[in-house]
Amino acid sequence: MANFVQTWVNELRSIPFWKAILAELLGTLLLVFIGCASCLDNWQKEAALGRGVTVVQISLTFGLAVATVVWCIAHVSGGHINPAVTAGMLIARKITVIRAIFYVIAQCAGAILGAGLLHLLHPNDHLQDGLGNTGRDPKVRLDQAFGIELVITFVLVFTVFASCDKYRNDLGGSVPLTIGFSITVCHLFAIKYTGSSMNPARSFGPAVIANRWADHWLYWVGPISGGVLAALVYDLVFAADASIKKVKGVFSPNGPSQEPAQADPHRKAEPV
Repeated sequence: MANFVQTWVNELRSIPFWKAILAELLGTLLLVFIGCASCLDNWQKEAALGRGVTVVQISLTFGLAVATVVWCIAHVSGGHINPAVTAGMLIARKITVIRAIFYVIAQCAGAILGAGLLHLLHPNDHLQDGLGNTGRDPKVRLDQAFGIELVITFVLVFTVFASCDKYRNDLGGSVPLTIGFSITVCHLFAIKYTGSSMNPARSFGPAVIANRWADHWLYWVGPISGGVLAALVYDLVFAADASIKKVKGVFSPNGPSQEPAQADPHRKAEPV
């Protein structure tokens, strides 16, 4: 226990730690501001008439926004900008508990600031429409919505782990763009069912500013469950260094903690 406390104290005294917290706050702010802005202008009614924003536009905006932000801050914080990703990194012991706690706080604060900034700068008042908040289609049951959010977040976090596996030697191209594409494809599928959150902070920010909380728990429990499941499945079964010893270490209270995962967009996977 003393070692854990000392580790936490050392992190809290570290300038890179606070730079990472600031990066997560700023990154989530930009994601929510840009992504939620693409949802406005009464898009559902306009799209039905063949004009206005579309599912494709929203999907590409969120996917490319995440790719852009991850490219900018991955070397500082790992570019999580999502409590579900942070939960996955925590369960896989790639970040410490104290870092995970502060990341989630920063992500939620950034989401609130991003939604608030969008409300201030957008020419129309969309608070009555939820300011781009995620919502469940009335025809979709809660258990179905939970399953959808779990699965699409599983895809995202599974992609994050696969893209950042430093022991793979078969990877090429852009890690941030790969992650962004996973978000885009899941949005193309899930927007019409749940709003395709995949990110509790992304739903939390607009909910706070617009004071819209219907089924809000769904957008925490579903994505975090999917993120944790994806992290365990990839790290223990599909990772290049997966092993029985690694499986035992996850369930051991004395298992080795790891340094924060850095999804470096400039790094290709290292050879085994």
